[in-house]
Amino acid sequence: MTKRHVEVPVETQAAIDETIDYVDMRLSEDDTADAVAEILADLFGDSDVYEQYRAGESLPPMTRLRVRSYDPRNVLIETEHWAEQELSALQESKCLRYLWEGFDLSPLSNNLAFALPFRQTLADHLFAEAGDGLRLFSGIKIQCGHNIEMGDNVVVHNDVLLDDRGRLQIGDRVSVADRSHIHTHAHDTVDQSDVTNYETILDDDVRLGYGSMISAGCRIGENAMVGSGATTLGDVPPHHIAAGSPAKSVKIKPGWEAIADDPGPLVDNRERRQLPSDVPDSVDEFDEFNRNLSPPSES
Repeated sequence: MTKRHVEVPVETQAAIDETIDYVDMRLSEDDTADAVAEILADLFGDSDVYEQYRAGESLPPMTRLRVRSYDPRNVLIETEHWAEQELSALQESKCLRYLWEGFDLSPLSNNLAFALPFRQTLADHLFAEAGDGLRLFSGIKIQCGHNIEMGDNVVVHNDVLLDDRGRLQIGDRVSVADRSHIHTHAHDTVDQSDVTNYETILDDDVRLGYGSMISAGCRIGENAMVGSGATTLGDVPPHHIAAGSPAKSVKIKPGWEAIADDPGPLVDNRERRQLPSDVPDSVDEFDEFNRNLSPPSES
């Protein structure tokens, strides 16, 4: 699809560039939590009130709680319960994810001229590896952040799940359509609290259709496409088009027939991409469900 190149006025672009440089500089400093709190307070027009809070001035209870919550150290998020994650990396990524999700709720997130370079900057600081030319749109749900490797010129559209409880590798020029889900962890069918983490891979030039779901541990091969609404339970070979739920290869992209395998069922190689799960002995584990998991034959 041919697109028209458009730009904001020169003075607006200069203001955007200055702001992006400021955010990059603040996030490069030692105390990420302080930087995130100040940026969020500024985004939502609360800088003056936030300074009053930090100075210990009297504020109404709800106002005090609101501005206190700009600091990610004062909030609780789901990933903090995941004991297999390395704690220091998790705490750092928590701050940056909190800023990412907070930014999506701000009016500035609707201005692509600012939102795209802002999220590129966050990705540079958050991901294990972030390529250039990323186009990351609104509502992307990231589980950890520090377990993502993303190549150059990747496009991730609105309301996509990038689950990186395990390890997520995304190659160059990958396109992920709206509402797609890419998983790196799975729950046992009997004991829901038994979680297995995997490495999930999208190779270069992969395209995921609207609402597709990539199961944990799958590999989508180079230049392959997963159709809208498809669910992969195995690997999609390079240059293939997979469709259905569960997905199977239905055809080869025109022009690549000579170098591609025959279409058909997807080979399940997920077990080979299973990651070790080591929980420190010091962790106080708990079962949030408290279910009786014994089948009738064992009662």
